[in-house]
Amino acid sequence: MNIFQTLEKGSNVLPDKYRNMSTEELENQVKSIKNKLGKKLFIPGHHYQKDEVIQFADATGDSLKLAQLSEDNKEAEHIVFCGVHFMAETADILTTESQKVYLPDMRAGCSMADMADIYQTERAWEKLIELFGETILPLTYVNSTAAIKSFVGEHGGATVTSSNAEKMVQWAFEQKSRILFLPDQHLGRNTAYNLGISLEEMAVWNPINDTLEYEGPIENIKVILWKGHCSVHENFTVANIEDARRTYPDMKIIVHPECTREVVALSDMAGSTNYIIDTINKAEKGSSWAIGTEMNLVNRIIKQHPDKQIISLNPHMCPCLTMNRIDLPHLVWCLETIDQGEEHNLIKVDKAIASNAKLALDRMLIQS
Repeated sequence: MNIFQTLEKGSNVLPDKYRNMSTEELENQVKSIKNKLGKKLFIPGHHYQKDEVIQFADATGDSLKLAQLSEDNKEAEHIVFCGVHFMAETADILTTESQKVYLPDMRAGCSMADMADIYQTERAWEKLIELFGETILPLTYVNSTAAIKSFVGEHGGATVTSSNAEKMVQWAFEQKSRILFLPDQHLGRNTAYNLGISLEEMAVWNPINDTLEYEGPIENIKVILWKGHCSVHENFTVANIEDARRTYPDMKIIVHPECTREVVALSDMAGSTNYIIDTINKAEKGSSWAIGTEMNLVNRIIKQHPDKQIISLNPHMCPCLTMNRIDLPHLVWCLETIDQGEEHNLIKVDKAIASNAKLALDRMLIQS
């Protein structure tokens, strides 16, 4: 079930009661319900969440780590996932039937994940098979819907994370001579480039008009990149890097590989969210950093490292707008309905879809 189908099932308008509560009242209510439910409740919080929410998280991390922690936490009957829709889906796929996964605000989607729906993907696959025969293996970033993960699992492929993308692309090329990489073209391009695949060997599939964007003989194509992107990371630009180099000549620039190839190429380092956090944690006191990733996380890193000079690579960057839909009022609303025995904002992935999606996840985990 995608986010739009889920939204159709019921009202998701926050009741005025929660809008009118003070911050202190909201925080006290979260503490009260957490204390009451104890180990029956587990609240995973993604790195990009607001501080008002992350303060109540039982664990923080990236989407896959949080889903795996949810899977490992057998005592938790209720998992309130403070992230976005595809993350809660992954948690539901990995947890047991007796565990229930909730999303505090069903409007918390992911623009990147929504750039590849199952209908577009099935059409694309049919046309790509006509062009290339059985030479293609699909890979999907974990930042994708359960339906896309299921499609990839059904066709012999696997999921990837920003941490293990290179390893998984290498694995894929051991299976087939070409890959289709969904849904983030930039992570796919940066990963393949790092493995020695030239830009001239990469094509882009445009799902809007069902065309392959490529100049040259198609037999030279090794990587087919889905035309999708992260709306946050694509907003870091070459001009941002030039400004940082001019203003802070000694500053190191570290970015996420969801940024464009040009930005990654001009940066000093590029890596996953955890890589960025670990790099700053290990950096010397007094070192200077410009970070190209989501603003809530950058601001949190700045607070945690007063001994270092840290800025956002793009000073005008906004936090992830869909991630920011999870706020304190929605968290309290979700927790109160659970406490009252209701199943509001429940995330439930169809069994057949979950089964194939788990195949894709398992193939990755075996390689990791």
